Amino acid sequence: MTIGTKFLLARYADCSFWLGRYMERAESLARILDVNLHFSRDSRGSQNWRSIVQLNADEERFDEAYDVASYANVVHFYVLDRDNPSSIISTIRAAKENARALRPTISTEMWSHLNVFNNTLSALTSDDLKYSELSRVCAMIKEECQTHTGITEGTFFRDQTWYFYLIGREVERADQTSRLLDIKYHLLLPPNQAVGSPVDVSQWNAMLRSVAGYHAFRREHPRGMSPKQVAAFLLFNMSFPRSIALCLSEIDGHLHRLRSGFGLRAGASAMEILDETRAALADHSPDTVIQFGLHQFSDYVQRQLIAVTAAVRAEFCGVVPEQNAA
Repeated sequence: MTIGTKFLLARYADCSFWLGRYMERAESLARILDVNLHFSRDSRGSQNWRSIVQLNADEERFDEAYDVASYANVVHFYVLDRDNPSSIISTIRAAKENARALRPTISTEMWSHLNVFNNTLSALTSDDLKYSELSRVCAMIKEECQTHTGITEGTFFRDQTWYFYLIGREVERADQTSRLLDIKYHLLLPPNQAVGSPVDVSQWNAMLRSVAGYHAFRREHPRGMSPKQVAAFLLFNMSFPRSIALCLSEIDGHLHRLRSGFGLRAGASAMEILDETRAALADHSPDTVIQFGLHQFSDYVQRQLIAVTAAVRAEFCGVVPEQNAA
């Protein structure tokens, strides 16, 4: 392999990794906004829109731009605010830029769809985000992201670049699930009640719907719902696509395929971090995670995913992680 080919592979690998992350991130955010609109209500019927800001660790950036975490401000911040790198419009724009760099390696259908999707978002206005319209906009975003997934699945050539795309997608899925589980688990607790106390079932329904997991959860638990059951499902279930355990397993499998199928020698550090994380997960049960502290465990998972990202980008791509948005 020539030096030039190595350089191109590194560039394509990094762009493909971030394309997978950004598209997954946009769909997750649209789902969370939609679920918060319809299902996330406390016992008094009110909604906590600031929880979405906390979920994405955007408090400082949001507070600099807005006075209050109202429906209108939070939704604008996360859908149309071009100054917010976490907004859906910024995320899809970043996905498009990574796809532009990948243009020689991706299909015309992938590229065309991303262009149309980006243009559709750019045409949205504040009127499209009114309370009565948000669900429709979120449904459109989710469907476009899922269309991208289908086009990608059917047209992306199965070389190294494909596996970096999958790694990025699974890293983002695990990160989103860990953040949601961490923030929602604590925010949903009534005042003066400990972790594990009963809370409104509708709130736990909302958390499962945020990761498209409600119906899958019901296949495992046809009746009843407890915080421990929800936490266990999102942490350990090996059949649910967005559980942390399955995402970590998928990332590990993709790294193994890169090394065994394409003769790449990099990736050892990332795999060591994954082995450590999966062992920590295997050593815990739902009871011990709650006893240890769900916040602490979720924070550990997030730090490990940051370390995996840094290792993948350093070993395969030769770039500093801060050069691309996390």
